[in-house]
Amino acid sequence: MLKKIIPYIIGAVTGTANGFFGAGGGTILVPAAERLMGLEEHKAHATAIAVILPLSIISAFLYAGKVDMDHMALLKTSVGGIAGGYIGAGLLGKIPKKWLHIIFGGFMLAAAVRMIL
Repeated sequence: MLKKIIPYIIGAVTGTANGFFGAGGGTILVPAAERLMGLEEHKAHATAIAVILPLSIISAFLYAGKVDMDHMALLKTSVGGIAGGYIGAGLLGKIPKKWLHIIFGGFMLAAAVRMIL
């Protein structure tokens, strides 16, 4: 029974983090999908990337009426994000599992240090 609801729990935690912090796919979903759902590393990353779109759309609509956004910054970073997403998705399948973990861990450590300092 618990095994059947684990993906829903992971999704709820990921969605809450995304709505609150603007992040969640990489920091929560990838490790949880690997360890708790048994997904292979590349599948966990691809799943997290795919989950980001609906989470971001929902969060954007909810924030739109409550928070003053810089629309020019939104446009510019969206263009860069689309280009980066295209490049990253193309590279994901070409990176060996070991290096995927090292790169991902490096980004997680850098984010943690940045948050602490």
